[in-house]
Amino acid sequence: MSAAAAGWLQVALLVAALVAVHRPLGDWMARVFTTDRHWRVEQLVYRAVSVDADSEQRWPVHLRSVLAFSVIGVLFLYLLQRVQLWLPLSNDMTAVEPGSAWNTAVSFVTNTNWQGYSGESTMGHLVQMAGLAVQNFVSAATGIAVAIAVVRGFARTRTDRLGNFWVDLTRAVTRILLPLSMIGAVVLVLGGVVQNLSSGTEVSTLAGATQFLPGGPVASQEAIKEIGTNGGGFYNANSAHPFEGPTAWVSLFQVFLLLLIPFALPRTFGRMVGDQRQGYAILGVMATLATASITLVSWFEARAGGTATQLAGAAMEGKEVRYGEPLSALFGAATTLTSTGAVNSLHDSYTPLGGGVVLLNMMLGEVAPGGVGSGLYGMLVLAVVAVFVAGLMVGRTPEYLGKRLGRREMTLASLYLLATPALVLIGTAVAIAVPAGQASLLNEGPHGLSEVLYAFTSAANNNGSAFAGLSANTPFFNVALGLAVAFGRFLPIVLVLALAGRLAAQGRTAVTAGTFPTHRPLFVGLLTAVTLVVVGLTFFPALALGPLAEGL
Repeated sequence: MSAAAAGWLQVALLVAALVAVHRPLGDWMARVFTTDRHWRVEQLVYRAVSVDADSEQRWPVHLRSVLAFSVIGVLFLYLLQRVQLWLPLSNDMTAVEPGSAWNTAVSFVTNTNWQGYSGESTMGHLVQMAGLAVQNFVSAATGIAVAIAVVRGFARTRTDRLGNFWVDLTRAVTRILLPLSMIGAVVLVLGGVVQNLSSGTEVSTLAGATQFLPGGPVASQEAIKEIGTNGGGFYNANSAHPFEGPTAWVSLFQVFLLLLIPFALPRTFGRMVGDQRQGYAILGVMATLATASITLVSWFEARAGGTATQLAGAAMEGKEVRYGEPLSALFGAATTLTSTGAVNSLHDSYTPLGGGVVLLNMMLGEVAPGGVGSGLYGMLVLAVVAVFVAGLMVGRTPEYLGKRLGRREMTLASLYLLATPALVLIGTAVAIAVPAGQASLLNEGPHGLSEVLYAFTSAANNNGSAFAGLSANTPFFNVALGLAVAFGRFLPIVLVLALAGRLAAQGRTAVTAGTFPTHRPLFVGLLTAVTLVVVGLTFFPALALGPLAEGL
């Protein structure tokens, strides 16, 4: 079978699997967040943290809960890394350097999982399990909880309540993330992914030398890092490492895991607002953008110019032979379309235009389908903007799902769309301008700019992947990227929860002949265009100086 045919088969299997789980998983998540019943284990959690599970919160209280929980998470994870040398299962690792510990703590708490270090030589097993893996669960659950609060803003009328953050957080972990991760981890172990508490083994190579092979609880962390669209990796080589991604089918299964919840959430959205057609419209936009991205990345990597790449059959530098170009391109597109950040190939070695597409995936806000939770509420903000644009065209007050979109709603939506681009472009400009940033550049010209631009785009969009040609584990980049990660996570959450609060307080406008239907192909096309034009063109000058200049 040719590489192209194998690639199409992999995509077909992936689509079939996502279609099969879309309805049952989406319906299950809708029931999880609408039922009044509490599981016994959840009640124990509520008692332990003194939470009234039957009370609901206004959006400012919901926001304070998110921020307080996240701050505690950063402090705990930072402390855990700093005292690592005195902990059991440390594998004789020393304390993590303060700058790197800060960067890692804020990165994992914000669902970014940016890593400026080599995991197997920096973190012991206890820090990996009690620190990084735990944050993989709760940071993903935080994103889901915020998304559900936003959906309630559209679904409810004349109320100032958006649910209870602590209840949504707990249910997301106990009823969604934990069960899926257990199943995923078992499948990964069966596929050859390592799962043990061994500090490592010395083996003799064929050349007669010795090599140290580190072990660890890899499969359990690999499952939640993909399901929670976290990213990161137990090993420095991430999902390209044979202990994390031993075979092609395991790598394809990992792509399925990272797309699982984001592509099911539109179904949840449709169920909760009482109109499944609205969920299908959002899903249609996500699927359209994802299809275009995967096609373009695969095309650019397979059709790369140059004699060497053509003789190799594709641009194979930085890619694993056991995966091939099609699966590497699929993995790279999927992880940047979501906020996962895992890699099974080196993005720095992609062709200029192929690398430009994965960069653009993040610049669009990772909404196709995006991270768990964050992709859905990001797309809903874009839907608000699309309806506003449609209203301008026909001279009618814009409405979405029966909610009028006035000046304050549009101000919040506009600030949401501007926040991340501002962080990316300002951060990139500062890093290129100051000596501390320039010292980390391994390449000059357009490619060097692309590496810095990718780093800040990945950080501000909470992705966590890297071009890997940038020496980012320095005091300057640890602080700068850590700030981009924090503001890129919490500033949009502030704005989107404020928007949800305003929407929930409204009544519902009656549908008339002049109401713009938001469940038809016309709206799908408009929302797709708004995503590409309003968001994508913001970054066009930077892309023109980086990957486009290099590719052309």
